[in-house]
Amino acid sequence: MLTEPEIEVVRLSALVAGWSVAVSIVPGILLGWLLARWRSPLRALLQGTVMLPLVLPPVVTGFLLLALVGRSGPLGSAWEAVTGGRIAYTTGACVIAAAVVGFPLMVEGIRLSVLGVDPKLEMVSRSLGRGRLSTFLRVTLPLALPGVIGGAVLSFARALGEFGATIVLAGNIEGETRTIPVAVYTLMNSTDGEAGVMRLVAVSVAMSLAALLAAGWLARRQRAKAGR
Repeated sequence: MLTEPEIEVVRLSALVAGWSVAVSIVPGILLGWLLARWRSPLRALLQGTVMLPLVLPPVVTGFLLLALVGRSGPLGSAWEAVTGGRIAYTTGACVIAAAVVGFPLMVEGIRLSVLGVDPKLEMVSRSLGRGRLSTFLRVTLPLALPGVIGGAVLSFARALGEFGATIVLAGNIEGETRTIPVAVYTLMNSTDGEAGVMRLVAVSVAMSLAALLAAGWLARRQRAKAGR
């Protein structure tokens, strides 16, 4: 059985991962479509920029985010001037770190799915009088939905395991920024934390596996509906 602080850690982790997907899904879909359909020499540069958090050390990603949204950063100082609050070392900072680190996985899944949509179907839709937006919403997006679902779930699972960027940008504040990986790290450095580590590791594995199984089931169901 999980203790009350551990339940709070799991709840916070699920909340952060869910919000990270929610704030990423629209830009992820747009960028995935753009990278699949845009024909320009600048596309490689854009794709490299989007994928950068996937190859950068998470601590470096966290440092760059802190330089951007910390109190002395341009976005962080502007936010404090407008709202009087801060971004760094809050639950919002956890969401930002998780969203940035998981974003490349989401975009790549969507990009590959859009590439699998036959452009001729889009051309037929345009020839019937539909505009670009209508064609995208009625033809491209429904056919690419399995990739959207898969990318979103991969991003969610990555967010559950995010540690490096989170510890730099959000710190280790109990009840506010202590997600499962941060809590595991904290317990590993305590003398009697082994049991807590094992419980949180088991929950983390179960949540990630459940998310992946759900994504596979939803993708198969969507492909079956598209086939019919």
